[in-house]
Amino acid sequence: MEEKSGHNLLGFHSMQKACSTIRVGIKDEQSEAVIGLNGVFLLNDGKEITGTIIVEAKKDSIIIFDKKKHIVSSGQDIRFKNKGDSTFTLFDVAIDIGFHWEKKERQVFKGDLVLKRRPHGTIAIINEIEVEDYLKSVISSEMKSTAPIEFLKAHAIISRSWLIYALKEKDNVLLTKERKKDQHCKSTMDKDQIIRFYEQESHDLYDVCADDHCQRYQGITKISTENPVRAVIETSGIVLTYNGLVCDARYSKACGGITEEYKTAWKDMDIPYLKSIYDGEKSFSPILTEKDAKSWICSRPDAFCNIKDREMLRMILPDFDIKTKDFFRWQVRYKRKELEDIICKKSGYDLGKIQEIKPLKRGPSGRIFLLEIRGTKKTIRIGKELEIRRWLSHTHLLSSAFVIEHKYDDLGDIDTFTFYSAGWGHGVGLCQIGAGVMALKGYKAEEILRHYFPGTRLEKIY
Repeated sequence: MEEKSGHNLLGFHSMQKACSTIRVGIKDEQSEAVIGLNGVFLLNDGKEITGTIIVEAKKDSIIIFDKKKHIVSSGQDIRFKNKGDSTFTLFDVAIDIGFHWEKKERQVFKGDLVLKRRPHGTIAIINEIEVEDYLKSVISSEMKSTAPIEFLKAHAIISRSWLIYALKEKDNVLLTKERKKDQHCKSTMDKDQIIRFYEQESHDLYDVCADDHCQRYQGITKISTENPVRAVIETSGIVLTYNGLVCDARYSKACGGITEEYKTAWKDMDIPYLKSIYDGEKSFSPILTEKDAKSWICSRPDAFCNIKDREMLRMILPDFDIKTKDFFRWQVRYKRKELEDIICKKSGYDLGKIQEIKPLKRGPSGRIFLLEIRGTKKTIRIGKELEIRRWLSHTHLLSSAFVIEHKYDDLGDIDTFTFYSAGWGHGVGLCQIGAGVMALKGYKAEEILRHYFPGTRLEKIY
């Protein structure tokens, strides 16, 4: 994987964004918030402000109060310009929204604080920050600051690549005037089939959000060692490219032993560097039949992300991720009525008594991207992989790579469904746990990236 200069890779507008600042939406649709200003900030009118402030959305403006409830400022768009090395604190920030490990945190941020009023009378709380500082937070939010430096360097490169690619795509959407509030959700539906997948949201007031929909960004709170800072500095301006273009460098938590193709999760298109590969040092045999899928998912092959050492995992995974103990191979069991209720709640369809859940299409990692559910009232087919995970869980199944075992009651009806499953996430691109283990085994950042993104190269664009 060769590194070279490649300033011709991006248009001027995207390059300017890549080299300067980014607007990150931390909290949105807020009616009020308490914010701690840790140091001096400058308001729009040049007035200095520090300490605790209370922010409220009123009918036609945002009102800023001090802790004694005296009005400090008001307006539609209020900027708190960072004066020096000040930080600000946000309370009750939701992370991992919609997943079983969702929680709220107190988070601290560098950079400027921006408040924007929405037309319906709520507030978007935005952090404007230098891109390279943003990346230091991303890699220590996605994984852990104590992770091996070569892994963090690899992650810095793919996070930078993904960001630049996403900004360029967002510019393209704006240029074609196709931007919509629900741009991230692509759906085709008829009476018997729903195919839906979720792309990068086209946020209106900021460039990216702070949660898994984009990249995790949890401020400076998680930067507990120098490794993330060093990883970003040592890879400054370096991105992953394919045929001279910055890569859409996807990643997920654990592939389960085989990574997945792009089209299993998103558009029906082949991306050469987002192909399926075996996550280990052996050759790759794709899953072709249901028999193959069962054999694969019910085995524990030797793969990078097949790690049982909890101490090694604690070096790599954030504390809230380490609580998910089974991810390489795992299972979940439902009573039939419980699963019927979940599907009805998630889909809006009453299928009646479920008689069969049948995989129709799988990707080479075993992840299902078209599933048929047959009930006494209705039969429906659903896809792609994330929609399947949504329909079959109170939150989300860890992945759609599963096979199902049925147990029947005395009347011959299904009593329980047991899902035997593999992996955590969509499985496309870099496997975070696998890459972390590779680094622990002595692989360098460029070797890790060559493994997960075949045919790519490293190029320094600024």
